[in-house]
Amino acid sequence: MADGPTPHGSSGISTQIEKALDGFEEKKLNRNSTPRSEEGLEEKEPEDIPPDGGYGWVCVLCACLINANTWGVNSSYGVFLSYYLENDTFPNTSPIEYAFTGGLSMSCCLLISPLVTHMVHLYGNRAVLNFGVILQTLSFIGASFATRKWHIFLSQGVCFGFGIGVIFVTSVSIIPQWFRRKRSIANSLAAAGSGLGGLAYSLAAGSLLPNVGLGWTFRVLGLCSFAVNLIACNLMRHRNKAIGSRYRAFHFPLLKRPEFLFLQAWGMLSLLGYVVILFSLPNFALSIGLSQKQGSIAGALLNLGQALGRPVVGLVSDRYGRFNMAILFTIFCGFLCLAVWIPASNMGVLSFFAVIVGTVAGTFWTTIVPICAEVVGMQELPGGLSLTWVAMVPATTVAEPIALVLKRGQNTTGSYTYAQIFAGLVYVAAGLFLWVARGWKIGDNERIARDAVARDAAGGVVRSDRRLTLVPSAAMDDPITGCTTVAPVMSCPDNRLDQPSPSADIKIWSPLTLARRMISWKLV
Repeated sequence: MADGPTPHGSSGISTQIEKALDGFEEKKLNRNSTPRSEEGLEEKEPEDIPPDGGYGWVCVLCACLINANTWGVNSSYGVFLSYYLENDTFPNTSPIEYAFTGGLSMSCCLLISPLVTHMVHLYGNRAVLNFGVILQTLSFIGASFATRKWHIFLSQGVCFGFGIGVIFVTSVSIIPQWFRRKRSIANSLAAAGSGLGGLAYSLAAGSLLPNVGLGWTFRVLGLCSFAVNLIACNLMRHRNKAIGSRYRAFHFPLLKRPEFLFLQAWGMLSLLGYVVILFSLPNFALSIGLSQKQGSIAGALLNLGQALGRPVVGLVSDRYGRFNMAILFTIFCGFLCLAVWIPASNMGVLSFFAVIVGTVAGTFWTTIVPICAEVVGMQELPGGLSLTWVAMVPATTVAEPIALVLKRGQNTTGSYTYAQIFAGLVYVAAGLFLWVARGWKIGDNERIARDAVARDAAGGVVRSDRRLTLVPSAAMDDPITGCTTVAPVMSCPDNRLDQPSPSADIKIWSPLTLARRMISWKLV
């Protein structure tokens, strides 16, 4: 085509299209031998194609260690809560006040996300990560000298929450930058670190508290997490420039999209149940006559289940659909709470429940990043996650206090039946909200396929967010955009090619059409 005469029309657009096609064919012929820097791709700002591996696996290992030494440490709060309630560590402190301490750590972690997103924009990932490591360590060192209840609120609650928030929010959006087809399994391997860390730190806290006391337990855990986090955070490497990530503290237009709101509803209800299970299990063991050591073992087994189950959740999500598996595991977790946790009356049944429910209780943490990327696109992922973390603050703050209010009886005695029913029902409701979002996703994929056919029939001209792109009509992988055209369907896994028209949105959300898509089986 490049050797033949160039046809000219009445306007300059025909000449531009032919020149672009010439350039496309030349890049196609030379893409295996010509470096990307020589192809002039920078001038056209091509869509990035994640390497699906390479140094990305090092980042996955680092993220796994970071989660182990942030969320893993936080998971051990169930052991601390049981210790506080049994020993009345800080006089004149009610069980609900103790419960708020654990809720504060999670809510402050998520509440600070917009500020952290802006800090990354100003100072870069590495500086912010190191700041978070220092803040988390100081929180536990400060907690080791606590003598009053407000000391523990500020140190183990607020300051610790800010520390893990700075580290988590900064690191969580890095893993998707390295992967496309393996995004769910990579994210789940990183998320499994919280289970491994929770297992180790729960057992460590359960052993240290009666032997060395509260102060030295805080110091040991703080110094151990500092050493690992410092190394892991400095080995993380981002791809912000290649992706073109937009680090916006708040991107409010996302709140006008119903699918994004359904995603938030799934997250808030999931975390209400998750926090109840995570923080209540050790104390529930005491309420059925088990010892504090057995309670800490139950908490450790829950974290073991998370460590073993999260990679499995990620693997099957990549194979059978991220929406499909997230819905299935969320509803399954609700049924486990209702059918297994309520009748648990001995260590054997409780241990079985802890391991099994651990595999699916944290489905939100395992799948939120890849699912959010499918809803908002990779470029808007930091802003979408920032809004998501803030939306999760109320749920994480009030979940455990709600469980203790629903609990009949005081301190280590009483029944958790109402709290268990609450946890099961919110998980089931969460799965139903995500099921609606799945119906939208199927409709959106169908819209993209129809648009691709129309563009192909019109000559293959595609308007994307960043440039005029020319898509050949033959079925092939576009080396520039990473989109795959398999007639008559085109899919672009990381970024939506354009925004749907208002009429398309109305059709997607039509109740009858949406219901039909919700009950259809598709990999989505």
